[in-house]
Amino acid sequence: MAKTKFTNESTYKNYLESGKEEEFDRLFDLASQSALNSFGISYPMYIGGKAVLAKELLEERSPIDPVNIKIGSFQKGGREHAQLAITEAQKAFDSWRATDYTERAALFTNAANLLSKKKFGIAAILSYENGKSRYESVGEVDEAIDFMRYYANEMIVNKGYLRKTHSAASTKGVSAGFQGAPSNEEKVVIAMKPYGVFGVIAPFNFPISISIGMSVGALITGNTVVFKPSSTDNMTMLTGLKIYELFKEAGLPQGVFNYVTGPGSVIGDELATNEGVAGIAFTGSKTTGLGMVSKCFSSGRQKVFIVEMGGKNAAIIARTADLDKAASGVASAAFGFCGQKCSALSRVYVHTSVKEQFIGKLIEKVRYMKIGNPIDKDVYIGPLISESARQRYEASMRIARATGRVLYGGNAVKIGLQGAYVEPAIIETRHDSELVRNELFLPLITIESFTDMDEAIRMANDTEYGLTAGFYSNSKKEISKFGQSIQAGVMYVNRSISATTGAIVGLHTFVGWKGSALTGKGTGSKFYLQQFMREQSLSLTSK
Repeated sequence: MAKTKFTNESTYKNYLESGKEEEFDRLFDLASQSALNSFGISYPMYIGGKAVLAKELLEERSPIDPVNIKIGSFQKGGREHAQLAITEAQKAFDSWRATDYTERAALFTNAANLLSKKKFGIAAILSYENGKSRYESVGEVDEAIDFMRYYANEMIVNKGYLRKTHSAASTKGVSAGFQGAPSNEEKVVIAMKPYGVFGVIAPFNFPISISIGMSVGALITGNTVVFKPSSTDNMTMLTGLKIYELFKEAGLPQGVFNYVTGPGSVIGDELATNEGVAGIAFTGSKTTGLGMVSKCFSSGRQKVFIVEMGGKNAAIIARTADLDKAASGVASAAFGFCGQKCSALSRVYVHTSVKEQFIGKLIEKVRYMKIGNPIDKDVYIGPLISESARQRYEASMRIARATGRVLYGGNAVKIGLQGAYVEPAIIETRHDSELVRNELFLPLITIESFTDMDEAIRMANDTEYGLTAGFYSNSKKEISKFGQSIQAGVMYVNRSISATTGAIVGLHTFVGWKGSALTGKGTGSKFYLQQFMREQSLSLTSK
């Protein structure tokens, strides 16, 4: 397979710049109606390429209107199904790892091309399944396409991660060997080889892009996968099934990718503890991520854990900031997809001298963010993912009213649908508030003021997480200080489209520090695939 230049899919941008925005909307509207008409049926699991049923079903409903929109019925898999999937993945491993890396890269390039043709249909299902706007959903599908093409290109560029070294023969010999002793010519092959079976445990908020990114990271490097989509409170099982169907259509052999639905406490636990699983790729809460790691290693087992565990992301607004740019970036980062992103902005630190002016501009921005059915073209903020998220929002607002000052929002919104629709909330509070400490996954930001840049950086870093951070300033000195001092894997400076969200494959890497991740290696990075392989050197000494 020849090396190709990686380019981003960028669907909306391409339609917009070519004057075809109406066509973009027409295609999404057609796809959303088709998706709605297809809902309500029952779906199996797929293990070893075969449809598998369980004794019980899980009913998935759309957060847009859970009373009236049933996505479908899915299997409530148990430990026996996870164990069967692990066995099938083990059976498929030897053949798959022996497949030449160029063939694996070609397969996932094909999958990317297939997904590109299906993008509006998959994006529409995604919007119904987790409540994203059409722009967020198409953007997520684009990211999934980008991941496949980028990782395929990385395999080709790095020649399957194989390299050769050698040492020349010595003219002298020794009677007994020792470190550094002269030897005959030695040829060494250094290869990166897959571990075996990976359990891939996906989140609800990016069920296409993160799921595909983690799965392809494992698969393209020669591992096999047992994949579990979000299957409990926040369900995104249909998009998970579409990933299975995509890979099958692209030519992935049976048993290499297995689709299992069921509670995380059962399926996820089995993947984390079963000796037949060599590694776990997980995106979700820190509590769940570290819980799996702890349970695995405390039982005497050893696995590779590639986990992303959330964030409590901050933006600093300096005295010299362009406040219009800052207000736009903060509003988008905090309230896009209801703040239900691990990269979402949740803490803002603004210089005292511009605080009131900034807050005024921010509120004006937020006032124009329409709340409603995310299928509709002009809606920016859709529903929270679930009733439990609504309850978490209400509890957070009670704390905000008791301990801080509500500057904007904080109420439920009635739009004629039965989902959990709420206003974005802007809260002024103290740094010791639990709203500042805890990852909420809600459309809620806290605002605090500062007078000294060192103070702002100290507060921004005062968290167990270290995922993303934003900064607005026209001072080169302050920008340099921010870059050197902030404890986060992804930093954005003076970015008007979003203060902390929206990493682009091939442009940024997306990586967490501190409690946001374990490995310090990010997605969309030249280091990402190496985490799914272990190094091995083979030395051959000539006669």
